[in-house]
Amino acid sequence: MIGLSSYAGVMESLMNSAEEQQPSSPLANSWSKIQESSKNQKPKCVGGFVLVHAGAGYHSESKAKEYKHVCKRACQRAVDRLKAGALAVEAVAAALVELEDSPFTNAGMGSNLNLSGEIECDASIMDGKSLHYGAVGAISGIKNPVLVANRLLSEAQKGKLSAGRIPPCFLVGRGAHDWAVSHGIPPCPSEKMASKFSLSAYKRNKRKMELAEKIDTGHNHAKKRRQSSENENGSGCLDTVGAVVIDLEGNVAAAVSSGGLAMKHPGRVGQAAHYGCGCWAENACSMNSHSTAVSTSGSPFLAGEDRVLGGVIVLRCCRCVEPPPSQNIQGILVEFLWSHTTESMCVGYMSAQDSKAKTHISRLPPGTVPGQCLAIEGGVCRLMSVVE
Repeated sequence: MIGLSSYAGVMESLMNSAEEQQPSSPLANSWSKIQESSKNQKPKCVGGFVLVHAGAGYHSESKAKEYKHVCKRACQRAVDRLKAGALAVEAVAAALVELEDSPFTNAGMGSNLNLSGEIECDASIMDGKSLHYGAVGAISGIKNPVLVANRLLSEAQKGKLSAGRIPPCFLVGRGAHDWAVSHGIPPCPSEKMASKFSLSAYKRNKRKMELAEKIDTGHNHAKKRRQSSENENGSGCLDTVGAVVIDLEGNVAAAVSSGGLAMKHPGRVGQAAHYGCGCWAENACSMNSHSTAVSTSGSPFLAGEDRVLGGVIVLRCCRCVEPPPSQNIQGILVEFLWSHTTESMCVGYMSAQDSKAKTHISRLPPGTVPGQCLAIEGGVCRLMSVVE
């Protein structure tokens, strides 16, 4: 997948498109209520927002309820942490744990199996406040790879190790597994991480490969193998899951986790683990008045591919002060959106002011071709703090 720097120009047009469409959002409805009641309230802070997705690919109607339910749980988990005073990076990790624990997502439990019939996962997380980043690639035997990535991030924030050694921020394979266990993250046998869905998909894909290998090794063989790969790893499958969060203090964070492509070569590290590719988070600064958090999903964006299949969730926010007579209300204006070129993408979002998350399966319009069309949806909300 291309680096997130390539999204810079696209993001501005996406945000402008979202503003022009002015999509309705239940999150914004609470703004007027808080304005009305602020005079009778003690000074307090109300804020925090999370947007998650369960993969860009194809979400069948028969499993729509399960996909929405896992997004709802992920949002609730993050908001619970935000209400308890956790920073954005802690909340985004909590959301990813829920997504990884679902057997319906290609992350953590139930991930795709590689050529050897094993599960190897990629994950990364970024803190917009410190710009620290943590990632793991091709890690096996760990139920929640995002927890290892988050631990790498937090350990790096502590500074240098003994003898002036630089702490790692990106570990792969056996080294990542051993580091995780040595830092208190319990191992999980790889066979226990496979679901009945991932096992049946592995057996089906293996039969296809064995059949393809019996065919002549000429042009027809190469063409058939290429078509088979497209069917296995295309819009019929789900990919990376992710989340973006803003906390009570206005800090942003992003995270991403993936089981990778089905039947991938052992040791392959996908875009979910790469710096500046799977996710990005950066707080507002003197050079930029907006904080931004991004999490991507999808197949590799290669020049030789006929179709570009992928998805992205984005939040952009800035601080704002209401004009008189509401000068005692300060807050954060949050613009959020999701976009995909795959057949569908399941998302969920929630603020700390909401009683429950809103979930949605975004789909390309009927008759459109995945990889050649783009769907964009989103909304706007305000996170408020009432001050003296």
